[in-house]
Amino acid sequence: MKFLHTFVQINKRIKRHATRYSIVLVVLLFGLFLEAYMHDFNLVYITLFFVFSLGFSAGPIGLLNLGHLEAHYIRSGRLFANQIGKISVQVQNNSTTTSWSVTLHNEDDSVALEQLKGNASKILHLPVLPTKRGTFIHKGSYLQSKYPLSTARLVMKLNETYEAIVYPEPKGLSLRSYLHQEETYYGEEKEFDGLRAYDGSQRLSSIHWASVAKGDMSVKVFSKETQTPKLVFNFHTAAKNDEDRLSQLCLWVLECEKQNLPFMIQMPKKLLMSRKESTDDILETLAKY
Repeated sequence: MKFLHTFVQINKRIKRHATRYSIVLVVLLFGLFLEAYMHDFNLVYITLFFVFSLGFSAGPIGLLNLGHLEAHYIRSGRLFANQIGKISVQVQNNSTTTSWSVTLHNEDDSVALEQLKGNASKILHLPVLPTKRGTFIHKGSYLQSKYPLSTARLVMKLNETYEAIVYPEPKGLSLRSYLHQEETYYGEEKEFDGLRAYDGSQRLSSIHWASVAKGDMSVKVFSKETQTPKLVFNFHTAAKNDEDRLSQLCLWVLECEKQNLPFMIQMPKKLLMSRKESTDDILETLAKY
């Protein structure tokens, strides 16, 4: 009775859809039935019984193969606008038997689970492409299987909604180029370290005039004493419009995080400080601006 109750519950959770092999099976059974009725061959009866048994047993086997699985969204990496990210789904097999040929789907993509052993779990990653910053809601994912004979497509929906924050697209001027433009490089000039060709971006004070007199314009290069720069980014001067400003600030925040540099962002009516707020909190402020 317990097994029957479990089977009924599984049957309620899973939707069944016909496939082209369903039609093949029906046509085959109908043809074998006519052949057996008209000619009364024992071999045809045996074949009819064998095909009918396979087709009938495939349904319960497929239901049990998929029905013991549970899937839940779990937190994964950061999502950025106009960049491919991922949504993680943990699939748990609550049975002692192995599940076969299961795939995880959303609207446009699918990920194969292949086989999942009994009492085991596996994390799958669905690719997503958010088109704008702000709150991101994903739903409609489902597990699908055609096991064992592909005569039915079995679908079990995830009755959950995945919510996350999509941060602005990180793009714009690199932090290194910004620091070079602002002439606040990573330290004070310490020792003369040779010459290099002038490319137009260096300051006039760095030009080696003796080389100019010889017809070969070069600039002086100094080694620098490393020190942590005091980075203060201003929202209004970061770019020309709000979306480009948010994208530029997002890029600088990520580069500062990577290099472990403290920074501040002067937002309209608010000052963001990396020493007081986490990177995710700062990025969320930019995303919801």
